Amino acid sequence: VQLQASGGGLVQAGGSLRLSCAAPGRTFNGYAVGWFRQAPGKEREFVAGIRRNSSPDYADSVKGRFTISRDDAKNTVYLQMNSLKPEDTADYYCAADRYGRHNYGPAMDYWGKGTLVTVSS
Repeated sequence: VQLQASGGGLVQAGGSLRLSCAAPGRTFNGYAVGWFRQAPGKEREFVAGIRRNSSPDYADSVKGRFTISRDDAKNTVYLQMNSLKPEDTADYYCAADRYGRHNYGPAMDYWGKGTLVTVSS
């Protein structure tokens, strides 16, 4: 299953973007979904995740600025990013665990290609 991440772009510091993660032809019901990012020259890191019961998890670096949500009717998970900083610049990826396990990391079952977020100072 190939997930589709979209919504990236160029934004000034302090601005906002909303990323979307979709699974065409499949449902996210019962899945845990996570967002990750990878900046040039750095390792991929966890950003935010949402459990099957819609409880969110956040990296400390984005708490209070980013909000993850899900719309199972649309088979889509969103990442609302506010108060963006230049250090948020990265490729953003979404991943899903079909059993709803929220051990966000490389072992998640499905991954999508990244969507680039660039925050200018």
